[in-house]
Amino acid sequence: MAQLRAPEGGCPWDRAQTYATIVPYTLEEAYEVADAIDRDDRQALKKELGDLLFQVVFYAQLAREEAAFTFEDVVEAITEKMIHRHPHVFGDVEYANQAEQTAAWEQLKRAEQESPSTSQMDGVPRTLPAMARAIKLQRKAAQVGFDWATLTPVLDKMQEELSEIRGVLEAADSAERIHEEVGDFLFATLNLARHLNVDPESALRATNNKFERRFRYIEARLGESGRNCAQSSLAEMDALWERAKTEAK
Repeated sequence: MAQLRAPEGGCPWDRAQTYATIVPYTLEEAYEVADAIDRDDRQALKKELGDLLFQVVFYAQLAREEAAFTFEDVVEAITEKMIHRHPHVFGDVEYANQAEQTAAWEQLKRAEQESPSTSQMDGVPRTLPAMARAIKLQRKAAQVGFDWATLTPVLDKMQEELSEIRGVLEAADSAERIHEEVGDFLFATLNLARHLNVDPESALRATNNKFERRFRYIEARLGESGRNCAQSSLAEMDALWERAKTEAK
């Protein structure tokens, strides 16, 4: 990495990069790691983990050039953090169960903050993907008791938000109001996933894959008759969709 960034003999593209310009690549590589895991492809995972590690090395090199910190400092910092947050492993602390250990983890995190937190919502990055940020915000609120104890009010809230979407559509309300109500419904849906201990990202990835498989089935069956989707009716595609579901079972 140092050679790639070298003023003489280095790579012009690598030399031109900054912390900010690398961020999109870091996010892309993280998603590619998730995709390799989703496909259960260990060889791809090995490659993608290398690509993700390269991002860390890139940031560390930029910091080294500024005399801010080094790659070794990064490794040392995470090592110290993990030891500090696992006193039940590296010390003599004992927890009764996982819930108690999780609560202690959050307490240790708050104690590590350089300045006292003024809000329970502090520490949730605004740059997180909206789905991940919603779950984190809900979990943070739940830590101080702002949460439903059972599933019934969670489901009722989803129904309430869906009714509000119907209302703004029937009233031909503004696009901004529709936008708001759809967001509220999605937030309520994610709350259900959290209560059910379902990872929404993983669940949606599985549904995306299922949708893609079934749609490709439709395309393949139509292709056998020399046609494509644009040359068929919705009713015909729906029938093939049901066939795809049946054959998958």
